[in-house]
Amino acid sequence: MKLQVKGLSKSYGSRQVLKDVSFEIEPGQIAGLLGANGAGKSTMIKCINDLLIPDRGEISIDGKSFVPADHNRISYLPEKTYLDPSSNARKTILFFSKFYPDFDAGKAFALLEKMELDPKQPIKSMSKGMQEKLQLILVLSRKADLYILDEPIGGVDPAAREKILDLILDQFDGEASLLVSTHMISEIERILDRVLIVRQGEIILDGQADELRQTRQKSLEQIFVEVMA
Repeated sequence: MKLQVKGLSKSYGSRQVLKDVSFEIEPGQIAGLLGANGAGKSTMIKCINDLLIPDRGEISIDGKSFVPADHNRISYLPEKTYLDPSSNARKTILFFSKFYPDFDAGKAFALLEKMELDPKQPIKSMSKGMQEKLQLILVLSRKADLYILDEPIGGVDPAAREKILDLILDQFDGEASLLVSTHMISEIERILDRVLIVRQGEIILDGQADELRQTRQKSLEQIFVEVMA
């Protein structure tokens, strides 16, 4: 799936959060939406998912304006949990398999085992990191054309972050597209093909990850610090 965002602007009252944002993500790309907390990343993602209505701008999929049916082609991991605390992983997986026609329950249960999660453990007794792992499993177990992950490693310890990033790489369909939002650049830069750096609602750098590292002879985190200065 090719995602195209053109001239996207959004304000909350008098505060402008997004300022004429434009970018494209090609099929097969893993793109990082990098920026500090409050830079506008989550607002941008919510506009792409049609959860917020932008003041101006256009979002298109494969060259056509976004329509409600396109929701079925997107698998979205929000920043905040949506899990039912009274349920458990097994029941949640079975619910998703009924709700999403493209959901692979067998894959989800296999990933539960890989991530060392007990399918019968109540969600209310899971740590934040365990819940984030479960939500990621739910997202990656769909056969989507575009995966959008909002801060997927924000609530887990360093060892678990590596495991989550490996999971994303292992399960990512090379024909799909993936947009991942984070402020944790050093941890996630190894999986990125593309870099979009956001500051105060504007994209101030857009480029290929390997090309940026090669031409500037710096890590993505060092480049991020440099352009944000």
